[in-house]
Amino acid sequence: MRKTKLIFASFLSLSLMLGGCSGERTSSESDVGKTTLTFFHRWPKEPEKTYFNEVVKEFEKQNPDIHIKTEAVLNDSYKDKIKVMTGTNNPPDIYFSWSDEFASQFVRGNKALDLTSYYKNDPTWSSQLVPSQVKPYTFNDKVYGVPVTMDGKMFFYNKDVFEKLNIHPPKTWNDFIDVLKVLKKNNYTALQFGSQDTWTISHYVGTLNQRLVSPEVLAMDYNRKTGKFKDDDYIKALEKFQELLPYFNENTNSIDHEYARQQFSNGKAPMFYAETAEIKLFGPTKFELGMFNFPEVEGGKGNQTNLTGSPEGFMVSSKTKHPKEAMEFLKFLTTKHMGEKLVTDVGKYSAVKGTVNENNSSPEQLEAVQSILNTEEMAPWFDMSIDARIADAYLTGTQMMLNGDKTPKQIMRDVQKAADTVRFEAGK
Repeated sequence: MRKTKLIFASFLSLSLMLGGCSGERTSSESDVGKTTLTFFHRWPKEPEKTYFNEVVKEFEKQNPDIHIKTEAVLNDSYKDKIKVMTGTNNPPDIYFSWSDEFASQFVRGNKALDLTSYYKNDPTWSSQLVPSQVKPYTFNDKVYGVPVTMDGKMFFYNKDVFEKLNIHPPKTWNDFIDVLKVLKKNNYTALQFGSQDTWTISHYVGTLNQRLVSPEVLAMDYNRKTGKFKDDDYIKALEKFQELLPYFNENTNSIDHEYARQQFSNGKAPMFYAETAEIKLFGPTKFELGMFNFPEVEGGKGNQTNLTGSPEGFMVSSKTKHPKEAMEFLKFLTTKHMGEKLVTDVGKYSAVKGTVNENNSSPEQLEAVQSILNTEEMAPWFDMSIDARIADAYLTGTQMMLNGDKTPKQIMRDVQKAADTVRFEAGK
């Protein structure tokens, strides 16, 4: 009898565990006749958390036959978790994805639904998206994602300090170094930086690669099938980054980006390299805010006017049983109304045309968006442009360089080893 009870208890426990797992995320369940969609994103914190919750609530109100279950985890955890989840038999119907290589991995693995027909069959909707933001989700002439935000990276500066010292926004790298020298000479921590999270490093390194390395070489090396990273210009790019070390705050690897942003906002440093979507997060500053693009690097073989940045958006699982409903939600998310709400409530810029305007944006935000729209070419986020293993070797090594524990040549040797592994696997 006791043995029977133990077996029953074990069976009950296992059933509850399995029931709990399937209850967390399912793409086909119905709740009193409703279609249930699972929606997975990377913003469990405010203000994005409330924004997406309100979008879901409004969508469900307008579509009472559809229920959306939302799950969110923070940025770095998301990168790993989404890869695991899309590899299961029960992936989320709609999931966040960065563009370029990060999105491409889902396409290669047949984990993303081809959305081309939805774009073609509903031009009223698709034509309102900024074309340059759709392109990074396009592979082999097929569209696999819907861009929700657009963003770029700029140097922000304290206009009051610049005016006081009679210095101007630099256009070239040499001018940039001269400005940093003047700021340091006048006892300023010239450039605020937090490299505790390595993605902040990638924005510097990736932009310097774009400025110094020829487009042909970059295209070859960023391709997982052909990448070798043996061009000496990659070393020069890291050496340029080293030139900034005397002008950063101390212990950059112990400081996160949010703290660095706060220091800049509080006037503790006159310059900060940040995403344009962070303007609202600066809060009301006691100084006038200015911005300029990453300087041109003299002698560089790359594109000197690129603006580093990428759209962020969503993909639909190739295994979803409700593709029509999933796309209805993404179309709703990218209506002009929800785009304007994104700008107003979150401070990020919608990829929907005309959503950033004088009614919901500051002059600085309007200037930032215009810079994105005017740029001839966007240079995608570096860590999203290359295989994760190459990015890890690059950024972990550069983090050590900031502490004086590694040289540019040593970093590139590690990168080349990682590239060899990736290239070998891609060629199988």
